[in-house]
Amino acid sequence: MSLPMIPAAKPIVGDEEREAVDRVLRSGMIAQGPEVKAFEEEFAAELVQGRTCVAVNSGTSGLHLGLLAAGIGPGDEVIVPSFTFAATGNSVALTGATPVFADIEPDFFCLDPASIEASITERTKAIMPVHLYGHPANMPAIAALAEAHGLQVFEDAAQAHGASLDGRNVGTFGSFAMFSLYPTKNMTSGEGGMVSCATPEIARRVRLLRNQGMERQYENELVGLNNRMTDIHAAIGRVQLTKVGAWTRTRQANAAFLDANLEGVVVPPVAQGAVHVYHQYTIRVLGDAAERDRIVKALREEYQVGSGVYYPIPNHRLPSLAPYAPGLDLPETEKAAAQVISLPVHPSLSQADLERIVSAVNAVVKAGA
Repeated sequence: MSLPMIPAAKPIVGDEEREAVDRVLRSGMIAQGPEVKAFEEEFAAELVQGRTCVAVNSGTSGLHLGLLAAGIGPGDEVIVPSFTFAATGNSVALTGATPVFADIEPDFFCLDPASIEASITERTKAIMPVHLYGHPANMPAIAALAEAHGLQVFEDAAQAHGASLDGRNVGTFGSFAMFSLYPTKNMTSGEGGMVSCATPEIARRVRLLRNQGMERQYENELVGLNNRMTDIHAAIGRVQLTKVGAWTRTRQANAAFLDANLEGVVVPPVAQGAVHVYHQYTIRVLGDAAERDRIVKALREEYQVGSGVYYPIPNHRLPSLAPYAPGLDLPETEKAAAQVISLPVHPSLSQADLERIVSAVNAVVKAGA
């Protein structure tokens, strides 16, 4: 009898979320309304130390509108990592600005301050780090660079709900920050994003931009989009927000077990003063992409252990974004893209699941040694 597959990710949606959706449907107020407003306020209080939050229909929309609200547009450059999901670079390109790809530091997979500094030109307007996999980027060093060069800082916190550095939550460092609420994130609204804003001006512009450029009906102040969140999605998010803290603690406990028991791989370190929320538990395997792919295949086919590779093709080599980076060499990004595997770490794992993951990884890695 074959073992059941352990999925790489598993969204948790229960009766409370269903009841919240039913409540909204019964109310008749389905589009953006009181649930969205309540979700924004509760998210602000719970995760970004009271900063004003604006809910939108996706994480990518959040990045796009945040950039527009901060004044980014044609002729500008924004420094971003290449080792991340394409939405980061896409959002910059959608404003008409140029994404400039910098390298990562090898331990935490986040932007390397030295590579950022080497990438700054007279057209650079901002730096947008990604708190990848749920580990905060080196915000003190990035902030120092930004101050020295007169740049803005934005945060792609899509994967980092509740992560912090030296007691300060991610989402509170930049002019704006974006959190994704996609189903596989640490918490979800079904689909959506949340923009944390440093100033009332940026918050107001994001609100205008998400709603066709108007605050009052038919009084359009600027050219905007329809990027609103529905009350249905907000109701789901409000329930999830009450649970994400406990889920994060379970993720951290699962990660600690994997740290203590995996062999023959590099487990994810945590920077001093950082709180990692383990959206992904990402290991490095020794060797090249072929060896990594062998391990992924064996885990799935021989042991029924799911995993993910985030991200096998760096942004600066994607057909869509490569034109912005001709001839660019990012050695740490290329090395990570060839070596990373994200193992299951989600809160639905049982102790038996964790033990099977460890046994499988250790056996597969040893078999290739």
